[in-house]
Amino acid sequence: MTTAAPENTSEPISKAVRGRKSRAREEELLVWPDLVFIEFICAVLFTILMLILAVLVDSVLLDRANPAITPNPSKAPWYFLNLQELLLHMHPALAGVIVPTIALIALGAIPYFDASNEGQGEWLSTPRAWLNLWVGAFVGFFGTLLLILYDASKHVKLFEMIANGTLSPRAPSTPSAEQYAAALEARGDAVPAGLQEIVNGVNPVLSATDTVPSDFYSQSIWNGASGYTAWPESLEFLTTLRGIQTGIPWPEWTKSIPLGNVLRTDLFGLPKIELNIDISALIVEQMIPVTAMIGLPLLLAAVASKTGIAQSKRDHMIMQFSGFIAVYVILTIIGTYFRGVGLELEPYTIFSHG
Repeated sequence: MTTAAPENTSEPISKAVRGRKSRAREEELLVWPDLVFIEFICAVLFTILMLILAVLVDSVLLDRANPAITPNPSKAPWYFLNLQELLLHMHPALAGVIVPTIALIALGAIPYFDASNEGQGEWLSTPRAWLNLWVGAFVGFFGTLLLILYDASKHVKLFEMIANGTLSPRAPSTPSAEQYAAALEARGDAVPAGLQEIVNGVNPVLSATDTVPSDFYSQSIWNGASGYTAWPESLEFLTTLRGIQTGIPWPEWTKSIPLGNVLRTDLFGLPKIELNIDISALIVEQMIPVTAMIGLPLLLAAVASKTGIAQSKRDHMIMQFSGFIAVYVILTIIGTYFRGVGLELEPYTIFSHG
């Protein structure tokens, strides 16, 4: 007596293959020869096209490399320009080692965070997938762009353009001692004795027509006397991220706090490393960048949940991954086309610098 084996009536988990009918042999495409043959033809055509371009178009090359001359700007390969861009805004160890490592770990953890089998094999399967993609990409792209513009003091230039009513505001050049003394008198301020000696011709080294010494000079006073409105000196710490370090009078004790040999490198037979912490540098180079890189995505996730844009783990992962790709793209674009001489933020191409 034989019994028939029970049929497997379970449905496939993914909707991508659920209900798919078996195809006849004539309807199938095999890897060989169908796929491989087409790929081979494409490879041959691509090789011929590259040969034609190589013959007809000169490659973009600069002069022969000279180890005695460092090019300005000196740039990494294009696929590392995003990391080079990060180096301008945070501590080198953070930008070059820690951030890439954590980013790769986070990308690899996405499948473990979103463990649902629903929609496997389908692109953007959730009802709000496209919305989350565009929101994440928009926030990542333009949010990063705004942070880069801020760290390049573009908001300062925008303020001075509006305040002075011109698209090309230029601060007045440093005056002579005589001109600066006259500006002080016009303001009703007392002229310092040392400056008065220069104006009166008593100083044996400097004359009244020489540039006013920096000991007596205030850029804000001269700007006001010349009718030029500059960024307020009281807000100097808001010009760039580095302005927090240079524009605030930090106490001397905060600039070098000894921690001793806390790393205990001597236990491994290595020389001792005495650590000293600069509080202002720690805030600017590490604390603020880390807070921004962690806090802003969390803030985006919180707002997306509150507004109903992202309602599932997959929605959040789509949004965060789209934001990551947008950040990668904008950092690469800025590093490639908008970092000129001295890595200043300005349009740059290899053609303009021989």
